[in-house]
Amino acid sequence: NPDDVSPEKVQAWASGSVNRLSLGIQSFYDEDLKFMNRAHTAREAKRSLEMVRREFENVTIDLIYGFPQLSMDKWLSNLETALSFGIPHISAYALTVEPRTALHSFIKKGKVPGLDEQLTEAHFELLTARLEEAGFVHYEISNFGKPGYFSRNNTAYWTGLPYLGIGPSAHSFTGSSRSWNVANNTKYIKAIAEKKLPMTLEELSDKDRYNEYIMTGLRTIWGVSTSKIASLFGESYRQYFLTKVSPFLESQKLSLAGDIVTASQSGKFLVDGIAADLFMVD
Repeated sequence: NPDDVSPEKVQAWASGSVNRLSLGIQSFYDEDLKFMNRAHTAREAKRSLEMVRREFENVTIDLIYGFPQLSMDKWLSNLETALSFGIPHISAYALTVEPRTALHSFIKKGKVPGLDEQLTEAHFELLTARLEEAGFVHYEISNFGKPGYFSRNNTAYWTGLPYLGIGPSAHSFTGSSRSWNVANNTKYIKAIAEKKLPMTLEELSDKDRYNEYIMTGLRTIWGVSTSKIASLFGESYRQYFLTKVSPFLESQKLSLAGDIVTASQSGKFLVDGIAADLFMVD
């Protein structure tokens, strides 16, 4: 978090083995940060970036868009401010309203306006156009990186590579199963001390794995490979996918090059809904 950054911490990170820093900036406007219930200020956001850029080349930030208070001019200003720091990676997420949160309650009571999908789409289009103009590759729906600066960690998730999570709440994936550790710190430490694995294990069916591949693949520039579907899940899955994907190819929301299906520019904003329509369900 920007309010956690200090010159001493940055120096300690730089002198150690840290080679990439991620800052949860969210916005460079105080009123927006207050709306999102963030602890830091716009000044702290800029100051934290200044500090880390003195020592680190590989820096990424998070930005939030898609809420009514964010005008197009303010959103463009946020992007221009981010670009002015010369960072090589930006993650940008549309605001979501989760049940039983303060924001959900405020919207329900009419204290703040609800989310506007048309405005969110306009924010998304401005985001992609401006960052691509600045030399960023839109390699995942919410992620933009200069060549050589894609997130290796997240790319492993999106391309289905196995990963091991260590610590409370950490998730692991083997390719055929996923597991997650207990969230409570005390319970986690106690279980480890007793030489027990404090985790819940879920075995994934072929249907589960297929659906996850569709969801993650369509969100990236690497897309979904029809031959990979056949090799991983069988020819019946490939035929199912080809049947389901046909209307989206005809409407040009998705594109086909060789055996790779990717989201077109007009389909990117809708890609999660499109992926859900391609799922295999009971």
